[in-house]
This record gives sequence, C-alpha cells and structure tokens, in this order.
Amino acid sequence: MYYKYVVVGAGLAGLTMAERIANVLDEKVLVIEKRNHIGGNVYDSYNEDGILIHNYGPHIFHTNDQEVYYYLSKFTKWNDFWHRVLTYVDGNLIPMPITVETINKLYNLNLDCTQVEEFLKKQSVEIKDIKTSKDVALSKVGQDIYGKFFENYTKKQWGIDPAELDTSVISRIPIRYNRDTRYFNDKYQGMPTHGYTKMCENMAANKNIKILLNTDFKEVMNEITYDKLIYTGPVDEYYNQKHGKLAYRSIHFEFETFDQEEYQEAPVVNYPNDYDYTRITEFKKLTWQKHEKTTICKEFPGAEGEPYYPFPTKEWKAKYGLYQEEMKKETKVIFIGRLAEYRYYNMDAVVRRALDAFEEFIK
Repeated sequence: MYYKYVVVGAGLAGLTMAERIANVLDEKVLVIEKRNHIGGNVYDSYNEDGILIHNYGPHIFHTNDQEVYYYLSKFTKWNDFWHRVLTYVDGNLIPMPITVETINKLYNLNLDCTQVEEFLKKQSVEIKDIKTSKDVALSKVGQDIYGKFFENYTKKQWGIDPAELDTSVISRIPIRYNRDTRYFNDKYQGMPTHGYTKMCENMAANKNIKILLNTDFKEVMNEITYDKLIYTGPVDEYYNQKHGKLAYRSIHFEFETFDQEEYQEAPVVNYPNDYDYTRITEFKKLTWQKHEKTTICKEFPGAEGEPYYPFPTKEWKAKYGLYQEEMKKETKVIFIGRLAEYRYYNMDAVVRRALDAFEEFIK
C-alpha cells in the first residue's frame, strides 16, 4: 500500500500536518493512531452523565500567535474564556499566578502595585548563576513563597527536587506586578465552543485524509511505502530504544461526578502542599455547560503510564541528544511534537511547529 505522506499520531501536530497536505496540496495522507480516538491529549468527550470532560486533563487554548489562532478558527468557534486558577495555601484559596492580589491575600496586606514589586524584591534571593527551577523561583519571589507555592507542587509533579530541574519548568509561571489574576495574558484565549474533539474532526474532514485508529505504526509499516513520514510519537520508540528508554512524566486521572451544580470556586484549584494530587479541575467551569451535576478530575503525577511530559533534566536531555544524532541522518522522516522532539510545547506552539514544518519540508 503506497501513500505519498504518512503521519504517525493524530494529535494536534499530526492533524495539522495532515490537514495542510490534504487541503493545500490536495494529496492523500494516511494517519496512524494507536489510541481509539483522534485529538491526542486534547481529546474531550461526554461522560455517562452527559458532562463534557477533558479526558487527559484540562486544556485551555491561549496564544499571541495570530496566524495560529486564525488557522484553528477555521475549524471551531470559540468561547471567550479567561482562565483563572486558585491555589490552596495555609487553608486559604489564593489567586495564581503571583500578582498583587496574591500577595495581599497571602499576607493579609493592602499593598499597591509599586509596593508589591518592592515587597518581592526584598523577599527575593540574589543568585548570580541561575541554573535550575529552584534558582528561578528564589530569585523572583524568595524562600517563603517558593516554599508555599512551588517547592512541593514541583516535587509532586516531577518526583524530584526543583533544584534538579531545568529552568524552563518554573520560568513558564508568570510573576505580575498588577491585579490581573488571569492565568494567561495572551491576546487570544478561548475554549472551542463545541469541544476540542469536534475541532479535530473538522481538521480531519477532508476525504484525502484516511485515519487508522487502534493501530501501532510498527505493526503496519512493513505493508506501507511512502515518500515522507511525519512522526509525532516518542522518539525512543521509533528507534526501538537503541540508546535506552527516555524518561517521561505521566498522570493518573481520577474523575468524580457529584449530584450538585458546583464543586469549587475556580475551574482549576492547585494543591501544592496538601493531598497526593496536584490539582482539581471542574470541567463545567471550562466549557460553560449547563447541567444539574458536575464532574471533577484529580491529577496524580507518576513515572509510569502514558508519556505526557518530557523530563527536563540535563541527564535526559543528553540522552535525547543521542537520538537527535540519529534523526539528523533521516531523509524521509520529519519529527515534530512534544514526544518526538522531547520538549514541552503548549498547544499553540505545537500547531505553529507543524505549520512551519509543512512550509519547510513538505510544501
């Protein structure tokens, strides 16, 4: 069986590539997906009570990339959703990320924006050579806030001390000297009006796109010939782990439905210091769905299970480097996405990477 283009993985990276090939080039493309659905980790579905849930944890779209926003807007309308997060600290629910409101509520103060900036400067620890996530946090907010918000949460999330993690982990968390309690301040933010799965179905609607679900690509690749392979799965699996298995962080999700309209004050509540889970999501607060019941999800990070997050330490980046050398030798394979490139991507960055790869390597 011959396909000019074969895509492994039906997440956002794979579907973006397939959509561009099918619609821009009018070429046939085969998408191979090991799960029983498309969409990758943004997949959402209605549970037995009819509540729309995010099966792999909450996904909130946000970007400053106008092209990416307009591109996805061809496949969905958006609810103008502004994400807000609370963190359970010292028995209180405190706004996250760190803002003027956070500091005032945490310490029972009434500081203005300028005073909060001065307050955090006094709290911060001077670190000349910032090498780790712990260094980042201490240099921005000091020991007390680091201990209350970041230290234990990061240990639960990654299973190791923040002092062993790359700076990128905590650098993603903004510190604001204003009263803006939105979790993201990107220009474009929203939730697909009819869900991510519907958006992905629209991306894959072209008759040129054929999708094989429940299929391990290694079991069928001997029967398929191609000119270009776009691979979005774990890179170590592609090479049969010849340089060893790469480490990923996984998450176990526990869903609960309650016979009440509301469970918590915010869509997401973080638990850095209490309980074994890192956060609780209440999906109706993300989707605006009206329902007499509500469903929540607790997240328990771990080392075993589906790979979600590449492990951001020097050791594992170095091991990935061995696979990178293998990838450079490929002439027919394009590696894109979080698992194939062993790096953290937000949704918009995944789509941007795929759009750029299409222009550079395919078109």
